[in-house]
Amino acid sequence: MNHDEITTASLAIAATAAADKPTVALALGAGGAKGLAHIGVIEELEAQGFEIVAIAGSSMGALIGGIHAMGKLDVYRDWVCALARFDVLRLLDWTFSGGGLIKGERIIDTLRSLIGDIRIEELPLAFTAVATDLDREREVWLTRGSLFDAIRASIAVPTVFRPHRLDGRRLVDGALLNPVPVTPLIGVRADFLLAVSIDGPSEAAVPVAPVAREPVDENSYRHRIGEFITRLMPGGESQPRTPGTLDTLAQAMDLMQANLSRLRLAAYEPDLLIELPRNIASVYEFYRARELIERGRLQARAALTDWPRSTAPLRSP
Repeated sequence: MNHDEITTASLAIAATAAADKPTVALALGAGGAKGLAHIGVIEELEAQGFEIVAIAGSSMGALIGGIHAMGKLDVYRDWVCALARFDVLRLLDWTFSGGGLIKGERIIDTLRSLIGDIRIEELPLAFTAVATDLDREREVWLTRGSLFDAIRASIAVPTVFRPHRLDGRRLVDGALLNPVPVTPLIGVRADFLLAVSIDGPSEAAVPVAPVAREPVDENSYRHRIGEFITRLMPGGESQPRTPGTLDTLAQAMDLMQANLSRLRLAAYEPDLLIELPRNIASVYEFYRARELIERGRLQARAALTDWPRSTAPLRSP
C-alpha cells in the first residue's frame, strides 16, 4: 500500500469513527453559579464519545451553552476558575434604576473581551437562548443575532439584572417560563435528547470541619474591607444570620423554578435527565467554580453509567 492509499484509508477510518459517535441535543437549565456544573457535564459527555449537535439554554444554561457552541468553553472555564470572591463583586455594576439592581453590561463586556462575539446563525452547531418577553408575556427563542445579546437577555433575573431590550422587546430570564428548555430541541436531528437540571431535590447538609485561621488584625483596613464584602455576598458569612433581600429572592426563585422544572420535564421528557441538587451552592458563588464543575462531571458520569441507552429510541431519521 503506497502513501496515498494509506492516507485515504486513514481518512476513511476517521470519518467512520466520527460517524459512529452518538449525537446529542442538550438542554441546559438555569441556576446562576450552580450552572457552572454544566461545564463538567459537557466535558464528560465529550469524554465518553458523544457529539453535541444542538444546545438550548435558559439563563446560566444559555451562557455556558453559547460559549461551548463558540468552541471557547476551555477559555471561560480557566477564567472563571481563577475568580475569587472579590473578583465576582468587581464584575457587578450596581444601579438603582432601570428595573434591576445590576446593569449587567460589565459582565457581558468582560465576557465579550475574553471570548469574542459571533452571530448565532454562524455557530457550528444549533443554539437557542431562551428568554421571557415581559410585555407580551411569553417565552422567546433567540436563534439569530449577537450571541451575547441573546445571553444577556436570557440571564436577566428579574429585579437583580435590568431587563435587556432587544428588537423592541423587554426581555428577562428565560427560567421564568422554561427553566430546562427541552422544547426547542424536540425537532432537532440527534440520536438522543439530554437535559441537565440544577433544580433537583435538596441534599442533606454536610457539617463543615472548622478551619484553623491565622490571627488577624481586626482594626486593619484590609480586614474591614473583607468583612464588608462578606456581608454583601449572600450566604457569605460563616455564622447563621437572618436572610437578606437577595437571599430571600434567590430562595423564592429556586422554589418556583424547581416546581416549574418538574412540570415542564414531565410534559416533555428527555431521553436522559442529569439532575443536580438545587442547594449545591448559592446562585452567586462563582468563586466555587472548580468544585461545581467537578460536581457536574461526576453527576454526568453516574447518570450515564446507570442509563440503559440501548432502550432509548434513536431520534435521528
